[in-house]
Amino acid sequence: MKFSHGKLLLFFCMGVSATATLIAQQRHSVDLNSGWEFRQLVPDATPPAQWHAAKVPGDVHLDLLDNKLIPDPFYRDNEAKLQWIENADWEYRSTLQVSTETLSHQHVELVFEGLDSAADVFVNDQLALHADNAFREWRVDVKAQLKAGANQLRIVFPSPIKAAQKVAAKDPWRSRTGTDAKTYIRKPAYEYGWDWGPRFVTSGIWRPARLKTWDTARLDNIYIHQLDINPHLARINVETDVVASQDGAAKLTVSYGRNGRDKDAAQNVFLRAGVNHLTLPIEISNPELWYPAGYGAQPIYQFHVQISNGKSIADEASAKAGLRSIVLRRDLDQWGRSFEFIVNGIAVYGKGADVIPFDSFPSRVTTAQYRSVLESARDANMNMIRHWGGGYYETQEFYDICDELGIMVWQDFMFGNDWQPGTYDFKQQVEKEVRYQIERLRNHPSIVIWSGNNETELAYHWGKHDQAPADVRIRLWEDYLTVFSGIIARSVAELNPETPYWPSSPSSDYEEQTPEYQSGDMHEWNVWHGRVNFDEYETQFPRFMTEYGFQSFPEMRTIEAFTKPEDRTSIFTPVMVAHQKNNEGNSIIHDYMLRYYGEPKDFASFLYASQVLQAEGIKIGAEHLRRIRPRNMGGIYWQLNDCWPVASWASLDYYGRWKALQYYAKRFYAPLLVSPHLEDGKLSVYVISDKTASVNAHLRLRIMDLQGKMLRQEQQDLAIPAGSSKSYLQIPLSEFVNANGTDSAAIFGVADLQIEGRSVSSNIVYFTPTKLVHLPEPNIATDLTQQGNAYTLRLSSPSLARSVYVSFGELDAKFSDNYVDLLPGEPVEITITSPATLDQLKSNLKIMSLADAFAPPSQTAETTR
Repeated sequence: MKFSHGKLLLFFCMGVSATATLIAQQRHSVDLNSGWEFRQLVPDATPPAQWHAAKVPGDVHLDLLDNKLIPDPFYRDNEAKLQWIENADWEYRSTLQVSTETLSHQHVELVFEGLDSAADVFVNDQLALHADNAFREWRVDVKAQLKAGANQLRIVFPSPIKAAQKVAAKDPWRSRTGTDAKTYIRKPAYEYGWDWGPRFVTSGIWRPARLKTWDTARLDNIYIHQLDINPHLARINVETDVVASQDGAAKLTVSYGRNGRDKDAAQNVFLRAGVNHLTLPIEISNPELWYPAGYGAQPIYQFHVQISNGKSIADEASAKAGLRSIVLRRDLDQWGRSFEFIVNGIAVYGKGADVIPFDSFPSRVTTAQYRSVLESARDANMNMIRHWGGGYYETQEFYDICDELGIMVWQDFMFGNDWQPGTYDFKQQVEKEVRYQIERLRNHPSIVIWSGNNETELAYHWGKHDQAPADVRIRLWEDYLTVFSGIIARSVAELNPETPYWPSSPSSDYEEQTPEYQSGDMHEWNVWHGRVNFDEYETQFPRFMTEYGFQSFPEMRTIEAFTKPEDRTSIFTPVMVAHQKNNEGNSIIHDYMLRYYGEPKDFASFLYASQVLQAEGIKIGAEHLRRIRPRNMGGIYWQLNDCWPVASWASLDYYGRWKALQYYAKRFYAPLLVSPHLEDGKLSVYVISDKTASVNAHLRLRIMDLQGKMLRQEQQDLAIPAGSSKSYLQIPLSEFVNANGTDSAAIFGVADLQIEGRSVSSNIVYFTPTKLVHLPEPNIATDLTQQGNAYTLRLSSPSLARSVYVSFGELDAKFSDNYVDLLPGEPVEITITSPATLDQLKSNLKIMSLADAFAPPSQTAETTR
């Protein structure tokens, strides 16, 4: 039963603790994350398989690896050798020492935050729990099965392949809908492989396990329900579900505030046996509001909740939240229907990338990895990520860091591409999952939208579902709408009504679209999958772009981590192809390379040039999207990170190393961007501002030859409006391209924007296809000096040098910038932090520019083929 209490018997105590005289809480929790063993479960095996040490949280692949029973799954082509694991059954066991004091509590519950995925849990050989969903908590009272002393806890994980097939066989519609068997148990879809990730369908206790005891009542969750937020007043409800053992009077107490300035509020309540929904209203005057990065600070309020009866604390828990208002504005305008996020009344342009799982084996992801990747996003001027729906819901720690850094999260529910089952049992499972995840994550201010799935709406047209018999089509669409515009939409509206919900990505919310009338978000994949040119991006005018991308290879250090020397002779060796998960991916990169640049002179040059190719391509798309603001109010490229070392769309490789695209993103996502663009026979120079106030700046455009001879210069003082995009200069190309004998392949333009004499954005434009520009052989001068705890590298060149890449071999280093353009005679300084000494850095310094990567036409090597 669930009871809801109104705002009865409410009183506030300011500055004095309302719980100072209460005695210790009745609820206790014991971690069950040690002392585990595992083995392969082989029926009737003689002798039985040997037990080995296991880690919790973890999975069977990591346990096999730790016990040296399998080789490194990421090395060379080992992935193919480990596919037998998914077809095996596995068993885990541990011994629980239970005291009589533990058994004296009214409730003794076994709690698993995550079991992946089908599992039977036995306590002293009695079945206690059957699990079939990796995305929800499993809780069961096991007091009746436990005894004082040693107790055996055993978990059997049947093969996930066989378990899914067993469930799928019960669906009478499956033979007609063709729904993939793997979708019948809820499990991270990327485990089955993706076009950037390996196939490791694993099993295990992948999140923490605990034994929890409680008596009269326990708090189930805390919700900081933000009813009305503005700079003058925050009206919120602190809501919690209290599970009570019996009827009785109790008191709910909340302490809240930040920076040690806490206030207290309390409410007397009467609990009924079962679930009681309690609400305590609070008002905060002149609240400190949470803003996305670039728009303000990210203050976080702390809330501590107690439920007590008499002088005893039955339970207590803490929560935190950033106070902010969020609206998804969907208004009719001259281009269709808008799609823009309004945070605290400000229209925010979303800039960022899609985030996939950090590892194929998530339990080994560390705090340092989370922080490194998310700080890299923030440092590249991103204010938003899309947490993609083919992986798993992330840890609280992940979202805490997003809250801290001001990174907005577009949060997909975990449905990736595949058409989902329509059985009633499946729908009930989905509802339990999404309610659990919404309640777990809803206090994070960074989550600004919930989205039903990744591309499942599109998948209706992929597997010939739209060509099925009429009754099957109707059934498929009814099932889809029931889940994604019914169950999940209803759950968000009930449990987190202040946060918008969107049925799918991409979607128009079922609204008809035309080229002239756009609505919703878009995924653009004609570039790459359609092998069309990068300027295809400029033919698209989405209201919000949530996927577009192009692949590159990681740097040589990352390649060396999974290869032998013989694997590094070509991008088409078997091992290099094994670490390319998109069909024909390496050949697609090669085709674009020949189209835009030519054949790199060797393997190392190809790795470098592929990163420049990727960065230049995505730059075209990103700048186009920003130029058409406010028609478009967000660009999210695919993808930020990798789950293993691989050729992929990522701008950070598996080890967190910045590719060229990440450095480019720092420039094309700058809050003030100058963007020269060829259009309608003119050179137009745009300035885009994400600032919330007008900015005074100086715009300069120079046309020069590759050796730096000035051919033309234009300058203009600007008052740049807040939140704007405008073309400030338009010059006919006929005035300087191929005029007076000028060779268009021998000149370029550079636009820069200055504030108080300091350049805040600079951008180069060619007047002919890149491949026709024959860059001079670079003669780059370097000067590396130590400045306190950091180093300064000064680079200069007498002629134009493009995408100059600095590296230090095997030495670790962090760069303030890289893949930089050197204008003739204009030095660039890069700040470097590294544990290496100055002498070590100097002896390992390597410089490569775009001209270095390609041999003269008569000397073009074939080593990449």
